[in-house]
Amino acid sequence: MFSADWFLGLEKTLRERGLDSDDQSFDEIRENLARPKRFAPDAFADACSYVILAGGFSQKTAKKIHFDICKMLRAGAGVDALLGKFNNKNKINAIYKIWQNRDKYCAEYYAQKTLDDKLKFLQNLPHIGKITANHLARNLGENVVKYDVWIQRLGIAFAMQSSEFRVQGSVVADNQKLNPQIKKYCDAMFDCLVRETNLPRGYIDVVLWKAAQNKLIIMDDCL
Repeated sequence: MFSADWFLGLEKTLRERGLDSDDQSFDEIRENLARPKRFAPDAFADACSYVILAGGFSQKTAKKIHFDICKMLRAGAGVDALLGKFNNKNKINAIYKIWQNRDKYCAEYYAQKTLDDKLKFLQNLPHIGKITANHLARNLGENVVKYDVWIQRLGIAFAMQSSEFRVQGSVVADNQKLNPQIKKYCDAMFDCLVRETNLPRGYIDVVLWKAAQNKLIIMDDCL
């Protein structure tokens, strides 16, 4: 595990099975990480709504709901109509608020001077927490990773197999609160795979996430 051959094998299998996408395709993600573009306000709001909707759903379901919600917003739908399509008041209110304020939020995001500032700004948008902010930033072209539970488990597995770390006791992934030690394991894993593959960590992140989510990586065999 954690070699170039291992990673590229996962990537190849995902592509062959038609699983090579998040909100964007793998190729679009790689291109956007290599040459980041400035998103227009509508596209910025679309990216926000996708990561809000994606939590707790399969990608196929999230994409379908996202397509319908974006179409309705562009047609001028209000909160009640949107709730008729997707009955989650907290998420719909957040998506609607971001859409209504998309010009302001988009301009403020691009006014941030550093990556840390951008991440902090995204974390304060409606229904965007710390982990989701990294997902959103990656989809906006920032070379960052989403430390979700899949990546945390892989980071722990990497640490257990590495001579660099001495993992003692039970280390548990938590999708709500990122343990600083687990983040250190994950960052070391990404450093290793960047050296192995010469690919951006943001791209490595999405491939590992999709592979774990689709059981190409069996977590019980890793830990």
